[in-house]
Amino acid sequence: MAEPDSIRIRPVRTDDLDALLVLAEGTGPGFTNLPSDRGVLRERIERSDALLAGEKLGGAIILGLELNGRIRGCGMVFPRIGVDWPFYSYRISYTTQRSSIDGRMVRFPVLTLTNDLEDCAEVGGLIVDPTLRRGGYGRLIARSRYLFIGCHRANFGQRVIADLRGWLDRGESPFWDAVGGRFYAMSFAEADHINGTTGNQFIADLGPRAPIYVNMLSHEAQRAIGRVHDDGRGAHALLVEEGFRDDGYVDIFDAGPTMIAMIDDLKAIRNLHHAMFAGTADDDALRDHLIAHGSGAGFCCVPGSIEAAGAQAVTDPASARLLGLSDGDRIGYLAI
Repeated sequence: MAEPDSIRIRPVRTDDLDALLVLAEGTGPGFTNLPSDRGVLRERIERSDALLAGEKLGGAIILGLELNGRIRGCGMVFPRIGVDWPFYSYRISYTTQRSSIDGRMVRFPVLTLTNDLEDCAEVGGLIVDPTLRRGGYGRLIARSRYLFIGCHRANFGQRVIADLRGWLDRGESPFWDAVGGRFYAMSFAEADHINGTTGNQFIADLGPRAPIYVNMLSHEAQRAIGRVHDDGRGAHALLVEEGFRDDGYVDIFDAGPTMIAMIDDLKAIRNLHHAMFAGTADDDALRDHLIAHGSGAGFCCVPGSIEAAGAQAVTDPASARLLGLSDGDRIGYLAI
């Protein structure tokens, strides 16, 4: 990991556009939160700025991992989904039927298109420069999203979801080929681009209304339902550790799992503390906490050391300097 005084997580700005585009170009298909389109990314940054200013809009607040002055990763927080257009998921349920002739019973899964998850918050868009993936940076970004939510708790509802990228076979989605591709007359890559740049209203316009019987799908498509993309296994593990659960919802494009949690039950929210800054201590302590200061566009958090006593806390000098702390400032902190 880089030197402690070179690491910050903060909302992205328009001058981070080039760095975000580099990240987006390395994500591959199926990652709709950060499309590799300069114009769309600029609009996403502007929308993030508006949300940070308090506007009630759809879209995401984008937090960037800054190393040595350059954005090398990001994570997103959607205060409320289903604002600009409906948020669709497939819900997995089961149907049991019994023959009146011989008593035989069969039980099979069914996919139903639903808007059950509207009004939830969402965490997503977790991307780390591939050269940094073994440095613990993904965990930093993941926890920073919950720290942001906790420091702005009144702006969020009761539930939060995480929509994980589904499994792909050499860049193609077996689930899309078996379901979406038959209704929308477009490839997975085309649908992925439309969803990432203009939203998924075409799902409502063209998609199947009747439940989908999973047994009618190809074996490959069935295996893909609820299966995480190979690059998403680490993110899935972090979500489970945080308190998310699989509640039977999957993505409408690639059938990746949608994880759900109650915000106040998240490990990070339960372990979040607040204190008044009371100065700095020796710089030798282990930097095992995320320390945050500021709100909205002024929010920033850094990995650092902290020692609390009652309602006051002292930090390492580097953290205090990066956060611009003065005696009496309110800070939030949680263990990494």
